[in-house]
Amino acid sequence: MKRQVSVVSSQFSERRLMRIAAVAGISVVLFAAGCRQDMQDQPKIRSQRGSEMFADHRGARPQVANTVARGQLREDSYFYTGVVQAANGYREEKNEMPFPVTLEVLKRGQERFNIYCTPCHSRVGNGLGEIVQRGYKPAANFHDQVRLSQPISHYFYVMTNGYGAMPDYSAQLTPVDRWAVAAYIRALQLSQAATEKDVPAGVQVRDLKEIAREKNLPESFAEPWTLPATAVQGYLPATQEGTPALAPANPAPPKISIPASKPATK
Repeated sequence: MKRQVSVVSSQFSERRLMRIAAVAGISVVLFAAGCRQDMQDQPKIRSQRGSEMFADHRGARPQVANTVARGQLREDSYFYTGVVQAANGYREEKNEMPFPVTLEVLKRGQERFNIYCTPCHSRVGNGLGEIVQRGYKPAANFHDQVRLSQPISHYFYVMTNGYGAMPDYSAQLTPVDRWAVAAYIRALQLSQAATEKDVPAGVQVRDLKEIAREKNLPESFAEPWTLPATAVQGYLPATQEGTPALAPANPAPPKISIPASKPATK
């Protein structure tokens, strides 16, 4: 009986050793295969490094001529710039929108205008926004003769590139939104000078004071806005004791004519 148990134990030990040896052998094979340098030494391209694969020894390949990134074709240059190439070689503004103006476009323009433009230009566009009243440089009054005579694409151009103390808003407003704001500025100009004769036939005209009472708004809501005498002349009154009584305003911007860009030469 003891001999039989001893034989069984010996056979079990041999099988165990064989399994361990097999596992060890497989491990050695896998380890040896992992040490091969085929993937490490292959002639792959590393960014910003030279390469012997190409005649110019550059790893980075130059872009194909006339390559345009997806979504940046911009065939309609007027839509993206607000200017057109004139016959005299200059780029000029136009008094037209690149797409039809609908009520939705005006509503979008009003929303964007109230967010980004009213701090300086005010809700009615008279240039007396909240931060201007607190000492910032006077903003443009959209209702003076200079701004009324400017083409609608001028507003798009200024929002795109900035002008004077005004920074550009190309990061905050997409091209579509910039055009919508420009359209709303034109509508705002028309609204402030509108009369009952401008109302289409069959449209009811209501007194603003009556609407204010219905909405429980203060009486000042229906009063016409007026510019201070000093602001009309291009100045604003002092806002704090000890500050200068007059602060010079921005000069009226002339009509913009931009020389056409020339192709770069090497």
